[in-house]
Amino acid sequence: MLEISAPKVLPQSLALAGDSLAHGEPVLIFDAPDREGETDLVFLSEKATPELVRLARQDAGGLICTAYSDELRVRLGLPFASDLLQLGSDRYPILGGLGRQQLRYDQRSAFGITVNHRSNFTGVPDNDRAVTIRSLGELSRIASTRSDEELRARFVAEFSSPGHVPLLYSAPGLVQERKGHTELAISLARLTGLSESATVCEMLGDSGGPRSPEAARRYADSHGWVFLEGRTIAEAVTKWSA
Repeated sequence: MLEISAPKVLPQSLALAGDSLAHGEPVLIFDAPDREGETDLVFLSEKATPELVRLARQDAGGLICTAYSDELRVRLGLPFASDLLQLGSDRYPILGGLGRQQLRYDQRSAFGITVNHRSNFTGVPDNDRAVTIRSLGELSRIASTRSDEELRARFVAEFSSPGHVPLLYSAPGLVQERKGHTELAISLARLTGLSESATVCEMLGDSGGPRSPEAARRYADSHGWVFLEGRTIAEAVTKWSA
């Protein structure tokens, strides 16, 4: 786990972003032009509402995923999807080939399992997904006060899999190891002292590809929301990491 000391003074854009997330508002994060070249709409998982899920679904349009820090993933004993594919390849050989796919923008995928909250009906509607995401965030928020066994028991009691909310796991070294939206979102949460689960959704454009950073910035400005470049978060992590 990358240790980040609590900075006394953050860049204004990061401080504003942390305040927005804490109050249930989304922020927009652009990774980098030489990576995915995508902007994600991001909100704090524990603040999830049907309205935020609908916003991500309608205004962003990508896949709505919930990110966990690597530390919490390890404590819960959650697997990466690629690990499950490899483990299942003995019985289903086709899975072995699927798991060896090389990403064109990174070394590996952050995807884990998919979950629904056990109170869901189908798990798809905004109301259902909001319950699942908010509960994932609440588990992250209380993690420091619970044992691993308590966390795992609560996870199993509250969630079922497969479901309609994909989990993403950050790299242990966060943006110093991998600069995906998963790491950027978790790094922002850690820098601003928030619980380390954020929900992300890619911003898509009308052309069929990702929304351009210029268009995403205009969208953020029109709503009064913070737009961040990934390098701003990465530079802050480098400055304040132990």
